[in-house]
Amino acid sequence: MQCRTSRDTPIAQYVRHLEKRSLPDGGFPAARGGLSRPDATAWAVIALEAAGSPPGIIHAGRSRLAADQLHDGRVIVSAGHPEAFWPTAAAILAWHGSEDHREACSAAARFLLRATGRQWPRRPQSPFGHDTSLCGWPWTEGTHSWVEPTALATIALRAAGCDKDQPRVGEAVRMLLDRQLPDGGWNYGNTVVFGRKLYPMPDMTGMALSALSGLVSYVDVAKSVEYLRAEAPGLRTPFSLGWCLLGLGSWGSRPSEAEALILNCLARQGECGPYDTIAYSLLVSAFLKPRGLSSPVE
Repeated sequence: MQCRTSRDTPIAQYVRHLEKRSLPDGGFPAARGGLSRPDATAWAVIALEAAGSPPGIIHAGRSRLAADQLHDGRVIVSAGHPEAFWPTAAAILAWHGSEDHREACSAAARFLLRATGRQWPRRPQSPFGHDTSLCGWPWTEGTHSWVEPTALATIALRAAGCDKDQPRVGEAVRMLLDRQLPDGGWNYGNTVVFGRKLYPMPDMTGMALSALSGLVSYVDVAKSVEYLRAEAPGLRTPFSLGWCLLGLGSWGSRPSEAEALILNCLARQGECGPYDTIAYSLLVSAFLKPRGLSSPVE
């Protein structure tokens, strides 16, 4: 496979730096100098596949994830924490399109369809503004459903072939819309607590918009898109900027200065130190996928 990022393109040097983080076991560390970790490996594979990096690096990363997968299909963050299954969704996205890892991908999707957050009936006097009965996904087993894991699981299940007619995906859409703040945007999952409206966050808003793209109408998310467009020029941190641009791209609202924002953020590592692998990979993916995480590479 020929690399889609030729050596003289602005992003190419950053792709090569990410490739160099590959470890002998095929995985990628959360931070340079560490041991391989499934969530970091998955996001690195997603970015490098978009870049058209050497297939050996990509295949080794995918195989490392498959070796880490448990018998029930989940991919956990570490051996000592089987309840922390949030890397499963990212692993599905990393395996997507690989014939050699089709069964691993299918097993992970089946696990997500069985997994659920902890829900309870909505009470009239609840201090929370959101509907606690709607079912999404948690970060860890046995806890409430939140925006980030629900958005990522929705993106992953759609990549695995599920659409909004699949009951879990349909309810996830309803849950995400219910957690949207009245003036637009999302935070980690609350809307109103003890009568006070909470503030949106660019990263969570970008994730939710990425998950809902193609499943709801623009009218349903217009305020959130406008919030994110206003935030984009001032964002300087890699995680927030990466998800902001991926979310806007999925709705055809990517700002014209997006590439410059990404390159400036990557260059800032000279002052701030190396970014962690997930944030780094998100920025590379956002550069290479201007129409969003689920879109083909242009």
